[in-house]
Amino acid sequence: MKKHNFSAGPCLLPQSVMQKASEAVLNFNDSGLSILEISHRSEEFVRIMTDAQSLALEHLNLQNQGYKVLFLHGGASLQFLMTAYNLLENKAAFLNTGAWSSKAIKEAKYFGEVVEVASSGDRSFSYVPKNYEIPNDVDYFHCTSNNTIYGTQLNEFPNTEVPIVCDMSSDIFSREIDYSQFQLIYAGAQKNIGPAGVALVAIKEDILGKVSRKIPSMLDYQVHISKNSIYNTAPVFPIYVSMLTLQWLKESGGVSAIEKINRKKANLLYAEIDRNALFEAYVKNTEDRSVMNATFNLIDTELKENFDTYLKEAGVHAINGHRSIGGYRASMYNALPIESVRVLISVMQELERKA
Repeated sequence: MKKHNFSAGPCLLPQSVMQKASEAVLNFNDSGLSILEISHRSEEFVRIMTDAQSLALEHLNLQNQGYKVLFLHGGASLQFLMTAYNLLENKAAFLNTGAWSSKAIKEAKYFGEVVEVASSGDRSFSYVPKNYEIPNDVDYFHCTSNNTIYGTQLNEFPNTEVPIVCDMSSDIFSREIDYSQFQLIYAGAQKNIGPAGVALVAIKEDILGKVSRKIPSMLDYQVHISKNSIYNTAPVFPIYVSMLTLQWLKESGGVSAIEKINRKKANLLYAEIDRNALFEAYVKNTEDRSVMNATFNLIDTELKENFDTYLKEAGVHAINGHRSIGGYRASMYNALPIESVRVLISVMQELERKA
């Protein structure tokens, strides 16, 4: 049976990427070696790294604008710490839209004062705060562009002279926006980039070197930039698969093309959630709804057993909501085919017919 994988992450990868990656595990580029055993100092891997960095800048439209791309260990969670270590001298401002923002705030407090300019915690993070003010005297402003747990997404970013740092773990490369408005972007790979085990960081170099503290080498962006992101043994395989995924995105028409598909998938599902009397959306304000993660609930929880059975029979995988809020969550990252969304909708309609 075909599986329709709505996992929030690690998520599905394009089939063509999986095929190429599996071949490389056995024999990378007819070298007689596996991609798992080539040296991170070899010419082959340096070329992989350079290609991945170049493709990332191209998809972000940040070429020749003073940005560097790094692929680092530790996922986005380490970036909560590294951003503050490298940028926070006195005070930073944060927009709190959920669990990941809260964790970033916790790490930043080790290095300086944190100003929470707004939070949607008063309504269980079911909306995106608006009309907040960012102090002029902060070192940077931090936001999370998409919240995987609650299913909200920022569609507007503040117009400010303060450097903006953005956690884009779950919607990077999914939509066209002006990425040059951010001085630092980071993203865990396991949504739209590649497998777990690496994080992508895009940094405008001129924001670095301004804190007075000494930074340990492994946590210093400038050290990693100086070594072309190969300061220590890099996670070769995740970076290779990330490069393949970025190539797939380019061959698929780039970010502009994938955005049209992503919006079509989301529009179809949200239309069914709103139409079907058995379901309700977690995020009521339509302009705050995530295109990547649609969260919804069964109004009558006594139907859950039947619904879960129909989902399993249809091959719908990993649709349960995050443990902190329950319900259901359909994650529709770049590689998810629209066919899978249609299957999910058909199951929702089947429940409606038989209820």
